[in-house]
Amino acid sequence: MKSLVIVESPTKTKTIKKYLPKGYVVDSSMGHIRDLPSSAKEIPAKYKKESWSNLGINVDDGFTPLYVVPASKKKIVTKLKALLKDSDELILATDEDREGEAISWHLVELLNPKVPVKRMAFREITQEAINNALENFRDIDMNLVHAQETRRILDRLAGYTISPLLWKKISPGLSAGRVQSVAVQFLVARERERMRFKSGTYFDLKASVSKEKDKNKFNADLSHLDGKRLASGKDFDENTGKLKKPDSVVLLDEKKSNDLRDLLNSAEWAVSNIDVKVQKRNPSAPFITSTLQQEANRKFGFSARDTMSVAQKLYENGLITYMRTDSTNLSGQAINAARNEVENSMAKSTCLSA
Repeated sequence: MKSLVIVESPTKTKTIKKYLPKGYVVDSSMGHIRDLPSSAKEIPAKYKKESWSNLGINVDDGFTPLYVVPASKKKIVTKLKALLKDSDELILATDEDREGEAISWHLVELLNPKVPVKRMAFREITQEAINNALENFRDIDMNLVHAQETRRILDRLAGYTISPLLWKKISPGLSAGRVQSVAVQFLVARERERMRFKSGTYFDLKASVSKEKDKNKFNADLSHLDGKRLASGKDFDENTGKLKKPDSVVLLDEKKSNDLRDLLNSAEWAVSNIDVKVQKRNPSAPFITSTLQQEANRKFGFSARDTMSVAQKLYENGLITYMRTDSTNLSGQAINAARNEVENSMAKSTCLSA
């Protein structure tokens, strides 16, 4: 029996192929195999005169999308059809997200297979994950397909109407979509908030103290004066620049703070009370897409594109679980691998120290 397995990325084919039994042919769709028309020349002749053809979405008929095969993908389609002719079953192994699910659906619609079709889903490229996926095929999840279609349609409806405005007002070549449009709204709202903002001024005092000169210094902040808390930024009204409750806090200006500093320089200091607190710190949660990108940017200055490119390679080599996710769940295999690595590392460390 010969099975055709189609994945998204060509870099995954070699990795997955080594985990599959003989008789499996693995090839790639190179991402999306068909999409909304990207230019007028891709619009089929019979639709060119339609008022909605430039959008590629029939807004008069339930926002029905018009899908076409881009010129760059026609050779890939031809190749996949030829491979399918010699196969006894078609296995769709695209990523288990809405984009991957949509690619699988488009492949079925386009290839029109006459052999059984199976959906193979896995979140990590390991021997165990691949074997488990081969034993647990499922159907294409049309809810995910519809979610991807909705996302793509919104991109087109927003982008094709807003992007030309950006070209005229800001710079040619810019694009807008469902995310950028909302982001611009947030920026405008924030800018208006900033324009309404009224600043306020306050001073505070910090001291560097120690029991003995130049030994074990620690920093101390002045928090109260004559029984009242010192005013800080949170006590000001951002619309007026004045204190919200002036009677409940002490506002220090520059002169008062300097006078108080001079007075404290010659004062006798004493520790009146020691508070001992036990703090519990839990380990950080596993990375999701957004936290992975934030941490990579904070530590290494990576852009989101750079981070996802590196993560994709790690995933394809079976070193991390699937990274395009909002879930912090880890597979049992990943947890056991991490636990074993910690135990082995600690054991080696103990032997070396002994």
